[in-house]
Amino acid sequence: MPSTAGDSNKKLAVRGLSAYYLTERGPVKAVDAVNFALSESESLGIVGESACGKSTLGSALMRSMQPPGKIVGGAIVLGGDDIVKMSDREFGKKVRWKKIAMVFQGAMNALDPVYTVGSQLKEILEEHGFEGDVDAKVLESLKQVGLAPAVASRYPHELSGGMKQRVVIAMALLLEPDLLIADEPTTALDVLVQSQIIALLKKLHREKGVTVILISHDLALVSQVADKIGIMYAGQLVEIGSTQDIYKNPKHPYTQALIAAVPRLHSGEKKIRFIPGSPPSLLDPPAGCRFYPRCPHAMEVCKQDPPEFETDTGYVRCWLYDPTLKSMSH
Repeated sequence: MPSTAGDSNKKLAVRGLSAYYLTERGPVKAVDAVNFALSESESLGIVGESACGKSTLGSALMRSMQPPGKIVGGAIVLGGDDIVKMSDREFGKKVRWKKIAMVFQGAMNALDPVYTVGSQLKEILEEHGFEGDVDAKVLESLKQVGLAPAVASRYPHELSGGMKQRVVIAMALLLEPDLLIADEPTTALDVLVQSQIIALLKKLHREKGVTVILISHDLALVSQVADKIGIMYAGQLVEIGSTQDIYKNPKHPYTQALIAAVPRLHSGEKKIRFIPGSPPSLLDPPAGCRFYPRCPHAMEVCKQDPPEFETDTGYVRCWLYDPTLKSMSH
């Protein structure tokens, strides 16, 4: 695990975080030894294939995993405090929705159909002991996400998909958290509404100072919001770096293959590239680098777990970047 020195100066520092689903067949290692840190001004995109552990990572950060899911190791340092060590009561009272909030995947379908939007927002404020003007706070929150005051008196079925998604984001922002996790917030929305949601996340980050962690399978979408991108494969972050570095100079073979598989309209290339093979089972992942069974650069050493080799803007988990092996090859 990387040194935790200086983590108190970061807005968020995740160190050696492991979150498993403890099944009868054994632990499903959905998030395994994940490390990253974000400063005050940074936003992060988490990208990877389906079932690679992205959503589980978001749930682990929110401490909202449902049984048999459980955080089994590591630290989540938020504002200098390790929230993994907090009791459920302390976390719920001091941190959840106040310092860190999440827009869950498909969350717009979670609105209660029998209550108005305003009443659902008021309930959250009242449950958390909000002492100001509740009605004014509700209208302020709706305005923040570009919704008219009249939306407060409407029922969810009277709203479009994009409006419901904005309501869910408004809910997450009610108590003014420092950190917002958005898990596939544009799923099932048309292209126009997608662009509106992305513009909203960018505005929240740039104008309101909210740190955004955007979870998606769409690299192009993430690049519009994130300063840094983390590439997730089989429960692990295999590379993290600035958005520009990930796009212009991807280092991990999986990152390279992922970017190469994105169709380019004006490239003149007719053949669509794909990554051969299938992702490993997280119930029994391969020893060493989890990508090596599919990797065109696989070596014998890849059967050992690679450490994190530092790059200019992050790190890469790949033996190709081991300076010792490089010097031996010359």
